[in-house]
Amino acid sequence: MFDITTRDIKYLQGVGPQRAAILNKELGIYSLHDLLYYFPYKYVDRSRLYYIHEIDGNMPYIQLKGEILSFETIGEGRQRRLVAHFSDGTGVIDLVWFQGIKYLTGRYKVHTEYIIFGKPTMFNGRVNVAHPDIDVSSELVLSTMGLQPYYNTTEKMKRGMLNSRALEKLAANMFSLLVEPLPETLPYWLVEKYHLLTLDEALRNIHFPKNPELLRKAQYRLKFEELFYVQLNILRYSKDRQRKFRGLIFGKVGETFNMFYEKNLPFELTNAQKRVIKEIRKDMGSGRQMNRLLQGDVGSGKTLVALMSMLIAIDNGYQACLMAPTEILAGQHYETICRLLFGLNVRVELLTGSVKGKKREEILKGLLTGDVHILIGTHAVLEDTVNFYSLGMVVIDEQHRFGVAQRAKLWNKNVSPPHVLVMTATPIPRTLAMTLYGDLDVSVIDELPPGRKPVQTIHQFDNRRVSLYQGIRKQIEEGRQVYIVYPLIKESEKIDIKNLEEGYEHICEAFPGYKVSKVHGKMKPAEKEEEMQRFVNGETQIMVATTVIEVGVNVPNASVMVIENAERFGLSQLHQLRGRVGRGADQSYCILVTTYKLTEETRKRLEIMVRTNDGFEIAEADLKLRGPGDLEGTQQSGIALDLKIADIARDGQLLQYVREVAQKIVDEDVAGVKPENEILWKQLKALRKTNVNWAAIS
Repeated sequence: MFDITTRDIKYLQGVGPQRAAILNKELGIYSLHDLLYYFPYKYVDRSRLYYIHEIDGNMPYIQLKGEILSFETIGEGRQRRLVAHFSDGTGVIDLVWFQGIKYLTGRYKVHTEYIIFGKPTMFNGRVNVAHPDIDVSSELVLSTMGLQPYYNTTEKMKRGMLNSRALEKLAANMFSLLVEPLPETLPYWLVEKYHLLTLDEALRNIHFPKNPELLRKAQYRLKFEELFYVQLNILRYSKDRQRKFRGLIFGKVGETFNMFYEKNLPFELTNAQKRVIKEIRKDMGSGRQMNRLLQGDVGSGKTLVALMSMLIAIDNGYQACLMAPTEILAGQHYETICRLLFGLNVRVELLTGSVKGKKREEILKGLLTGDVHILIGTHAVLEDTVNFYSLGMVVIDEQHRFGVAQRAKLWNKNVSPPHVLVMTATPIPRTLAMTLYGDLDVSVIDELPPGRKPVQTIHQFDNRRVSLYQGIRKQIEEGRQVYIVYPLIKESEKIDIKNLEEGYEHICEAFPGYKVSKVHGKMKPAEKEEEMQRFVNGETQIMVATTVIEVGVNVPNASVMVIENAERFGLSQLHQLRGRVGRGADQSYCILVTTYKLTEETRKRLEIMVRTNDGFEIAEADLKLRGPGDLEGTQQSGIALDLKIADIARDGQLLQYVREVAQKIVDEDVAGVKPENEILWKQLKALRKTNVNWAAIS
């Protein structure tokens, strides 16, 4: 049999050079293999015939058997359309065409029995079917039609006569060439053990299912395989890394940790914090290199957990380093950690791009001699001039700002790679975390420290400014501070900055007695820092900003977050912004301001925000509403999850199941040499070659 991966699509009957160019450009279909894996998105049952007297304008699709009584052309110029009056003896409906009229007039004949298929609508009190599929009834055996596949197409394809029906015909032509069964991509024992269809049966039935039961089995087999290889890739990578790299062993919890615990701990740890510290301790003492993702909502106490982990490293004679994405965030971590460690013999230094000259030299020297115990910094930490005496622990804040390459750079700062703890306040649904950060073990802090009140969220329409501003004034009079955030979307940046400027002037007029800061991404970093600092120090009461404040500014005194045009933000972003308030002991508020005109999906988003503060519930909902493609952070880390059939939001249970199957195989065949698994490792290698993103997943 010929190789379908190299057989050019243009040689398939019905394609040719012009159509091939459209398929290449619009769908990325270059070979028969690409077409084989371009799956339908829905199916319509073609086995049932209706009578005209049964149908109305609300049915999804209908199929009728009858004949055309007559044709007429109605309208002039662009309005011109061809209408055929069609009857099956129980009534008459109209078939309508707006394009290709010349071609159609000679093609269909009166008083010939046809089967027509299409979507009925009502027009002037009559049932219409626009651009129906028409087949001569003697040529169509309905019982073999079964479920008809529908393929996604683009406008450009439709103009090139490549609609769903045309793709269906191409798929049929392809299968008429594939006489021998397609080669299997999973080992025989695995197909047997997990009761899967063979690949050949699955692919034939995903395009042309004989019945709903076979369609379900075909979908299951293909989803199973797709998710299985994603997990096998990640777990194999993890296992290889564990074999290659021995972890540093931190055998004891020593005096610095204990002194901190007894004397400096600001409040009793929550049970979630205790659980996570135990997980981290176990990793660090196990002899394998730790790679852990620490998830927790804003304000759940991740920094405290990270600090206590760093103290374990220090007690074992190693240095620790914390990396943050911005100077402001690094500065805040520095202040927090110095305050927490007050009175203890631990030297903490801050290294950012703006630390220069003598001060910088002192820090670099202290790192080499081991006098600096904890280094906090931005990307500046990755520079080649920054070297450690013995780096044992690295904490990375807000992972999605740091790619895999940067993590690797940190590893090289020590002979044995340091333990890595990645912190994120963007709650990632478990299913996505298993796929994006599959090489990291996941820990979750799922409770807030005592004394924190959940933020109260209110949805308000923008015609109720008077009462909104009264509420804000009351909060400021009680000594609190307020954020007012405007959207900033790349496409309409000019309009958005204008909105922000107008909003700023409007706020200055509405609150004449108060000082207002203004921050947006177009400002120079130094200006931005200065404005933020004024707000942090309490010199200004109101901060008007775009989403640049999303990550990390910690102002315990800010108790109100007003989000203008909240309908233009995604769920994760709204949740991140809301996390900027509620950091002190006072009751805080988040007010979502929108217009009256809202889509159904936007309403759902706002309802979820008002109903819950649980970041994981919000992330799950976000995944379901938006799909995994553009979840916060996946873009930055360069991972496009190119799944053809599985859906991470809906197939979470299957993902968990195949991960266990893959884990078992990796554990039992560590070196990848068992003959019965040969096909697995071969397929994994092939997938890594064809799909660049596979390697990036880890």
